[in-house]
This record gives sequence, C-alpha cells and structure tokens, in this order.
Amino acid sequence: MAEVTNKQVVLKDYVSGFLKESDMVLTTSTLKLKLPEGSKGVLVKNLYLSCDPYMRDRMNNTGSLSYFESFKPGSPITGRGVAKVLDSGDPNFKEGDLILGITGWEEYSIITATQTLFKIQHTDVPLSYYTGILGMPGLTAYAGFYEICSPKKGEYVFISAASGAVGQLVGQFAKLLGCYVVGSAGSKEKVDLLKNKFGFDEAFNYKEEPDLNAALKRYFPEGIDIYFENVGGKMLDAVLLNLRGRARIAVCGMISQYNLQQPEGVHNLTSLIFKQARMEGFLVLDYYHLYPKFLELVLPHIKEGKIVYVEDVAEGLESAPAALVGLFSGRNVGKQVVVVSRE
Repeated sequence: MAEVTNKQVVLKDYVSGFLKESDMVLTTSTLKLKLPEGSKGVLVKNLYLSCDPYMRDRMNNTGSLSYFESFKPGSPITGRGVAKVLDSGDPNFKEGDLILGITGWEEYSIITATQTLFKIQHTDVPLSYYTGILGMPGLTAYAGFYEICSPKKGEYVFISAASGAVGQLVGQFAKLLGCYVVGSAGSKEKVDLLKNKFGFDEAFNYKEEPDLNAALKRYFPEGIDIYFENVGGKMLDAVLLNLRGRARIAVCGMISQYNLQQPEGVHNLTSLIFKQARMEGFLVLDYYHLYPKFLELVLPHIKEGKIVYVEDVAEGLESAPAALVGLFSGRNVGKQVVVVSRE
C-alpha cells in the first residue's frame, strides 16, 4: 500500500489581534493512500484551496461565528477547496470524481463529512472557479443580491470591497439587471479593474477619500437603494447617511473588524428608521438549496463572456499562509486561490 508524505498548514495557537504568517506553520506527515477499513469517508488529493476572510474568526479561542467551530491548534487548517477522489467508502463518490467542499489545508485529506461535498459536473470551465465564482463566494453574491436585496432595474447599487471574490460578481449581476453600480476598493489597480473589466459605472479608492460621506454623496446624489456590505466600520456609517427610502443592505461581511480586539461601533443606525430601510445579515449555508439554480444562471454567462472573474493565484501549499494574511491588507487582486496541485 503506497504511503506518501503529506505537507500540511497547521495553526500554531489561537490568534489575538492581526493575523501573521508566523501564526501558521508548514509541517509534514505521512499518509497511506487507502481509506481505513470500514470508512465511509473519501480520501482526496487537494487541488485548489480557497482563502476566505471568515477563516480568521475560526482562529479565535471562541469563534464568534455560530456556524463553524474554532480551528484546533496543532491541527491542519480547514477550508473550502476543490479535490480529486482517490478512494471512497461513500457510494455517492468514486475514484476520479472531482469534488467541492470543506477539506484540509494539506496535500491529501480524509473527509468524513461527505454529505457536505458537491460533485463537480461541469469541467469545461477552470476548476479553480469552484473556489470562487462557482463556489461559496459565487453563491454568496447570488443569494445576497437576489434573495436579500430584491433588486429592480434602474436602482442605485453600492458595493464595498468590490473587487474581491464576492463583490466583483455582485456588481456584474447588478449591471446585467440594468442598475447603476459603484464600487469601492483599496488601490488604483482595483478601481481600474472595476470600471474597465467588470463594467461598473463608477469606482473609487476609499484610501484617497478623507470624507467617505462626501464621496458617497458625489457618486450617489440621489442616494443608495442597495448596499452590499463587505467592510463594516466607517464605510457602513457613511452609507447609512446616504440611503434612499426603502433601501436594502445585505450584510455579507465586515473585513475591517475581524482583526480588531475591540470592534468599532456604528453611529448612524437611526437612518434605518427615517429611511424605512432594511439591513439583514445572512449566511450562505442557508442558500445551498439554490446552488443548481445559481449554476443555471451563471454558467451560460461565463461561457458567453457576459460575466468575467479575476483570480489572484498563489502557487504551492507553502504560499497559503501569506495568501490568507494578505486578504486583510488588500494585497490580493480578485479571488485569492492557492494551487496545491494542478492534477
């Protein structure tokens, strides 16, 4: 029975404050390329791993998120990824199948929670897309925009962290619907990407705006109908001052807050009353039943070139810690993906 070395990214200890590369360590173990006798799981070779902001919360001693428990120090980090099945004790999967789901940050993983896995049927698009546009971020964009925001043609849409894994897709959905779309990002390169590649009507670099309220008034003189929230903090406060009547805010994430030991407060919530606006948080886990419907919408758009997607690809498992840390300084341009293996 073949035994292989298995590189792994392990969490050293619970993290306090800003995440650092040194909070993770690359180790090597050995693994038999055969499931234990009687196992109903799957043994997989990991191909592509997804770097996602929510993973930072799982590094706290007590994760504030109720839908995922904290990582265990001394054990490999886990996250969403694309993998190839090498051995299966589950009748729904066979050797050679490509799957999408929660896997380890390692070269090979044994996954026992096979009910959470999706078998990849469409392989005529890049497999890495299943960590992004065709995976959790894509479904997040779809559910947050269509299900939470109930958009209508001609509405005014603002998206923060708009060049990221979710934001770039929300903006394109909004443009396809006939909305006016503005995005914020943290560099000139990202702003150019929003306007020239993703088709946003306008975009601005929030780091160059000393007064975010004034910036939003400049781009939305009549106010904002839909805000897709990825950032939190000062940006959310400024948006609240610029809402139109019956505005909707989909709270997808608050990346500005995840590394803070004392999160920032929000001051302008009374705007929700005066504007009769609705602000709603959501978890993509509640919308996985819509995944087939989502694929029906987005796959043809990708193949026809009506929706484009930008990835920031880090090569090799050893690059994963830096790639994850980079999310919180905006170092990535587009969806951050780690390539473990291309076969």
